[in-house]
Amino acid sequence: MFRFITAGESHGPCLTAVIEGLPAGLCIDIEAINEDLRRRQQGYGRGGRMKIESDEVEIVSGVRFGETLGSPVTLVIRNRDWANWGERMSPTGTAQGETVTAVRPGHADLTGILKYNRQDIRDILERASARETAARVAVGAVAKQLLKMSGIKITSHVVSIGGVKAKHSEVNFGEIADKRAKSDLGCIDEAAAEQMKAAIHQAKEDGDTLGGIFEVLAANVLPGLGSHVHWDRRLDARLAALAMSIPAIKGVEIGAGFNAAHLPGSQVHDEIFYDEIKGYYRSTNQAGGIEGGMSNGETVVLRAAMKPIPTLMKPLSSVDITTHATVSASKERSDVCAVTAAAVVGEAMLAVGLAEAFSEKFSGDNMVDVLSAVKQYRQRIAACGYKS
Repeated sequence: MFRFITAGESHGPCLTAVIEGLPAGLCIDIEAINEDLRRRQQGYGRGGRMKIESDEVEIVSGVRFGETLGSPVTLVIRNRDWANWGERMSPTGTAQGETVTAVRPGHADLTGILKYNRQDIRDILERASARETAARVAVGAVAKQLLKMSGIKITSHVVSIGGVKAKHSEVNFGEIADKRAKSDLGCIDEAAAEQMKAAIHQAKEDGDTLGGIFEVLAANVLPGLGSHVHWDRRLDARLAALAMSIPAIKGVEIGAGFNAAHLPGSQVHDEIFYDEIKGYYRSTNQAGGIEGGMSNGETVVLRAAMKPIPTLMKPLSSVDITTHATVSASKERSDVCAVTAAAVVGEAMLAVGLAEAFSEKFSGDNMVDVLSAVKQYRQRIAACGYKS
């Protein structure tokens, strides 16, 4: 069973992730992990923290000479800014530094200090920070390498920022991956990207922030990942939960998503055809690659809506938790817009969800057994008419 956990604070010594359930014999490409970490730090509208950090992963367990051993894999990402926060974030000694008492609307601050009985908001905001997603991206990069062994590929792109929408309806997976890599916003519509940048620039001038929507796609997914028989094994439910776990994500849709609610069934459901050469196929993909809680062989398509970042340079009104006086919300070093980065995190979460379902279906202690199971399954469903 593929699963992971992360640990670490935004200004602590490091972020750590432990992955369990990887079969032995999976070749791990550290540079591919670091490339995804770099991509997470990019994007027009990112803040000052990205000028300090240059994330790289260290593997401290579970891998020897480039191959997994079947034991838990531990990934570590050092926080370079720790050098400036050692006293204020020390795990020992007495409290140092200024106490944060002005809660931020839209953040975990107020509810967190109430729930955990803390008097300094930093005790909450350090872990609630989206800095934690660097560890998830590293995990997702490993999951991608497992999925790649069966031909599954994952990419993403920005669909909208600040109300500016990109045009992309006729673009296929390969074109999206290629164009996305050439854009510093991760947007495949150049004209829309320029408008998005203008909107981000204006928001920065106004001391404001912007959100948006990104889309993640997985191609070459075999049919049958997930299951219809239990609620918690439905693939769409898992992927939606993983996407919603990304900080600032407030909405998720798969395939036609919310638009399906406004259309008649004749325009929503993907008709099924059969050809002697192609086997079973669909000419549309309104389902987003998932039907009945299971992958159906089409490209998996998921979109997520990200709200604007709650740390504003012109802060909103709030309350001081010590005096209960009306104050301006506290400010942390932050981004104006991080939708591009969130899309990379979205890729990671999609990879994790697919890796979980993949590992359930093709379980094995080593890659030879896993790939043998995949090959046997491909042969069986090909004999039944699935030939893609």
